Amino acid sequence: MPGRDRLAVVQMSRIDLNLFTVFDAIYREGGITAASKRLHLSQPAISHALARLREVLGDPLFERRGNAMVATPRARALASTISSSLGGLEQLLHTAAQWRPETAQRSFSVAMREGHEPYLLPLLGRSLAKHPGLRIASVRIDRRDLEDDLQSGELDAALDIALPLTAETRRERVLADELVVLARRGHPRVRRVLDLPTYLDLDHVQVTGRRRGAGHEDAALARLGKSRRVRVRCQQHLAANELVSRSDLLVTMPRSYAERVNRHVDNRVLPFPAAAPAFELFLYWHANVDDDPANRWLRERIGAALREVWQSRSAPQRRRRD
Repeated sequence: MPGRDRLAVVQMSRIDLNLFTVFDAIYREGGITAASKRLHLSQPAISHALARLREVLGDPLFERRGNAMVATPRARALASTISSSLGGLEQLLHTAAQWRPETAQRSFSVAMREGHEPYLLPLLGRSLAKHPGLRIASVRIDRRDLEDDLQSGELDAALDIALPLTAETRRERVLADELVVLARRGHPRVRRVLDLPTYLDLDHVQVTGRRRGAGHEDAALARLGKSRRVRVRCQQHLAANELVSRSDLLVTMPRSYAERVNRHVDNRVLPFPAAAPAFELFLYWHANVDDDPANRWLRERIGAALREVWQSRSAPQRRRRD
């Protein structure tokens, strides 16, 4: 049995699915000439396709009797299955081309960091509420398998920083934001202006989904030959902001994140005390779904949600005296 399964796999790898279209046309029309007219192909092309299918299947499939091509028992046994399969594929392609979110049944899988969920999922959920047949799953991102997961369809899209991926993995920048520093009000060392020596002399919270490694702000400091002391690593900006409000620790994050997580805590938001490139977030998908209407709909919804998150910033909070 295992040997037979391997043989089936080898045979399928040799078959051009267009050969089954030729088979179906010959069976329905009863001859090569009529099949060539039905498919708008030359008679030699039909004959060549039939010869290839005969070789793969190991059966003559059709035998000439006078002016007609008569199906063999093997061909008759295959005919209904091939016909229904081709019809199903045609219907599937037609449905995909006419994909409409209002009537579609589809589950999307998007890889993202935990810190993105509180801001992105409520807005995506609002879009999905209008389309009862659509579902979405937010899953943990694994950079080692990201390209394979996107190519295989295990993931429909992913959100992450700039990554060194191949050209087959498409990307779109969906965020470019400046870094800021959060400190609790009444911090004994932080005044109206946070200078670099004070920043480096204090202890920090680092927000990251990785178990080890430096952050975006650390790379900026390294270019100046500087480094900071990280006392706590955590996975969510919200948790880091709460921790800062109850300690003398500092946390550095993009301004848009800070304005969201700081709405109910009211830590001070200060400029990052060194030159740093913008923090960039990218949306990733595979080239094989570039023109897939369902995936394109998902990408548009994610892009719209992120624009709403980053652009609808909270009104400037009233400054209080330390």
